[in-house]
Amino acid sequence: MNRRVSKGSAGSTGNTNRTAGSTLHGLVIAAHGRHYLVAPEDGGAPLQCFPRGKKSEVAVGDRVEYQSTSADQGVIVTIGARRNLLYRSDQYKSKLFAANLDQLLIVLATEPHFSEDLLGRALVAAEANDLKPLIVLNKIDVEAALPRARTRLERYRALGYTVLEVSVKGQPEAAHATLAEHLHGHATILLGQSGMGKSTLVNLLIPDAEAATREISTALNSGRHTTTFTRLYKLPDDGAASDGALIDSPGFQEFGLYHLTEGRLERAFPEFRPLLAHCRFYNCHHLHEPGCAVLEAVEDGSVAPERQALYAQLMHEISQIVR
Repeated sequence: MNRRVSKGSAGSTGNTNRTAGSTLHGLVIAAHGRHYLVAPEDGGAPLQCFPRGKKSEVAVGDRVEYQSTSADQGVIVTIGARRNLLYRSDQYKSKLFAANLDQLLIVLATEPHFSEDLLGRALVAAEANDLKPLIVLNKIDVEAALPRARTRLERYRALGYTVLEVSVKGQPEAAHATLAEHLHGHATILLGQSGMGKSTLVNLLIPDAEAATREISTALNSGRHTTTFTRLYKLPDDGAASDGALIDSPGFQEFGLYHLTEGRLERAFPEFRPLLAHCRFYNCHHLHEPGCAVLEAVEDGSVAPERQALYAQLMHEISQIVR
């Protein structure tokens, strides 16, 4: 039998009576495969829900209509209108992250070595979805690795991206204060490679995260796969600002953006945007065309060649056709 998530673990406030077959409204707070945990908007205990049909397009953060089939189960019948939907894709499949977001927080660390390719792709995804990107450099207490990490992030600071430096384990109170200032009142998704300290950061911000994760895992029937599902936690209200939500997702090693159009892709590079109207050809691809303002900016040093190389790689990927 499925256990319900206890009060406080995902924003529940108690049990309410649900009439089988009636249409109710709720928020998707966790997802694992075709298993979803929905928190009723009336404050009742979350229940496990399944989508209708074989194909599921439900994401954490979705507002949904569902029908209760028992005391702790239901069927999702409608997904509400979304402000945005963040996901990664290649030419064969896509993986949903979350919907209705305000910010994307990318967790990096001084060590182990973080991938600039993944960082660049996450920033492109944020720009394409009108999300505010926040870069968190964790483990700044590892002083030997700190100068190199700062140097690698300098070009992103120059582009106007916010870079927050913290030591979640070494200076937890200072890290909490720094992060809370940027997170309260917003729906923020947390992305990062394994080993960057993402789970430690979640536990710092959400005091009962570990207990909530265990109960959500049980409610989703995901058993030992406690790190392979996406889940939403309500941020505690500290009294100084309205609360928000933190969405944690599994660590990832790739970030395909096959679903982006060429137009969305070129505009997702903020340093490209002022240049787009100055290319010789209106349909310039910014790869090898004569009179390309982006390529000229790479030559004079005002656009980093690594950024144009990332753009070229993404252009190559979105041009691939499945045969």
